[in-house]
Amino acid sequence: MVFVATGMALGYQVAYKELWVISTVVLGLTFVGLGYLQRPKARPIAVEASTPISSVQSTPLPAITDPGVPSLVATSQQSQETAETVVAQEGTAGAPSKTISLTDVKGIGEKRAERLRSIGINTVEELARASAEDLAAKLKVSPRMAMTLIENAKKLIEKS
Repeated sequence: MVFVATGMALGYQVAYKELWVISTVVLGLTFVGLGYLQRPKARPIAVEASTPISSVQSTPLPAITDPGVPSLVATSQQSQETAETVVAQEGTAGAPSKTISLTDVKGIGEKRAERLRSIGINTVEELARASAEDLAAKLKVSPRMAMTLIENAKKLIEKS
C-alpha cells in the first residue's frame, strides 16, 4: 500500500515530490522489515519412537573366564537373592500396602498417567522420587508443573 502511494507521488505533480518519494519508500521498507521480524518462528516437530525404550533387548555380555575373578553372573544372582529376601521380610513386617494409582494424584488424568507409564514411571512412589527437570523434559511440560505433580505424589504417599 505504501509503495502505491510512492507511485502516485511520482506520477502526479505534487509539492515536495522528492520528500514524498523518499518518505514513502522509507516507510515501505520499514513495514517490510517489521513483517519479516514478526513472522512466526518454525517449531521443531516431536516424533515419538515406534518402539518404547523398555522393550529394546540388550545383548548379553561375554562371560569372564579368569578363575581368580568371581563370576559376574554368580555375584548378580547372590545379590538378587539377597534383595528378594529383604523385600520378603519388609513385605511381611509392615502393614499391607495399599496400591495407589497414578490417576489418584491431583493433576494426573488418564492421558497423563499413560504418558508417565510410557516414560517409565509406573507408580506414585516412582513419581515422588523423580527429578522435576527430567520429568519436565520427558513430559514436555514446565518444570513448575512437574514439581507440582511430584509434590502432589509425595502428599498422597504421606496420607496413605
